[in-house]
Amino acid sequence: MKVLITGATGLVGNAIVTECHKNKIAVNFLTTSKAKVIEKENYTGFYWNPDQGEIDLNCFTGVTAIINLAGASISKRWTESYKKEILSSRINSLKTLKDGLAKVDSSAITSFVSASAIGIYPDSIQKFYSEEDQFKADGFLSEVVQAWEDEIDTFENFNFSVAKIRIGLVMSNKGGALPEMVKPIKFFVGSAFGSGKQWQSWIHIKDLAKLFVFAVKNELNGVYNGVASNPVTNEKLVSKVANVLGRPLILPKIPAAVLKLILGDMSALLLDSQRVSNKKILEEGFIFKYLNVCPALDSLYANK
Repeated sequence: MKVLITGATGLVGNAIVTECHKNKIAVNFLTTSKAKVIEKENYTGFYWNPDQGEIDLNCFTGVTAIINLAGASISKRWTESYKKEILSSRINSLKTLKDGLAKVDSSAITSFVSASAIGIYPDSIQKFYSEEDQFKADGFLSEVVQAWEDEIDTFENFNFSVAKIRIGLVMSNKGGALPEMVKPIKFFVGSAFGSGKQWQSWIHIKDLAKLFVFAVKNELNGVYNGVASNPVTNEKLVSKVANVLGRPLILPKIPAAVLKLILGDMSALLLDSQRVSNKKILEEGFIFKYLNVCPALDSLYANK
C-alpha cells in the first residue's frame, strides 16, 4: 500500500505517518512548504498550494489510498479574517485534491479518509450524539464542519470509498489543546471552565492514528466518530489531570462570561458540550487501547 497524506507534518499527521510505517505502508505527503519537500525511504514529499489550486500531480503516483487532514488550526484567535481562513483552508484543500485526481488515473485508489470534527454537533449537556442524528448547524464551528463535510461528500463521484472521521479532543502531550489545559494546572492555577459540566469527548493520539489506518485498510464508507468510549465532563478531566500531575486545584471555576469576554466566539471550544458515541466504529471491529481517561493521561504524563 501507499497512502497520500495531506497535513502529514502536523500533530495527527505525524502520528498517522508513524502508524503507516509500522504497518509497512509507504507515505507520499503534500506540503505547502517547499523546504519540507523531502524524500526518504517510504516517505516522499510533494509541493502544493491549495489557495492557488496548485498541486504536483506526481504525488498520486502509486497511491492506493488518501488521508486528508489539511486545514488551518482552530486554536488560534478567531478574528473575522482568521475565521475565513479556517473555512477556506479546508475547502480549498479538498477542491485542489479533487481537481488533481480528475487529471490522473485514480483507478488504483480504493479509499479516501478525511478528518472532520465533533464540533459539528450542537452544544448540549443532555444529548448523546451518534452519526445518524439529524441536526441544524449551530455556531461557527458547527457551520465550518458542515461545509467541510459537504465538500468531502463530492469525492463520492470517484470510484473509491469515502469516510469522514469526526475527531474529538486529541489526547497528546506534543500539541493540540491538552498541553494548554495542563500548563496552568502544573503551575497551580488550573480550574474547570464555566459550569464544568460540559461533556468532552476525547481520543488518545495513538488510537486516532490507528483508527485512520483502520479506515483506509477496511475501505470504510460514511461518517464515524473518532472518540473513545467514555466521554468526561470538563470538571472531571481537569481533576484527573491534576491527580496525574500531583497538583491541587485551588481556584474556583472560571466563569463562562469571563471566557467569552477574553476569547469571544472561540470560548465555544472550552464551553460547548458534545457527548458523542463511538458505537459505530466499534461495530466495524476497531479496538481502542485507551477507553478511559485515567490510563490515557497516565500514558502521557505519569512520572514525566
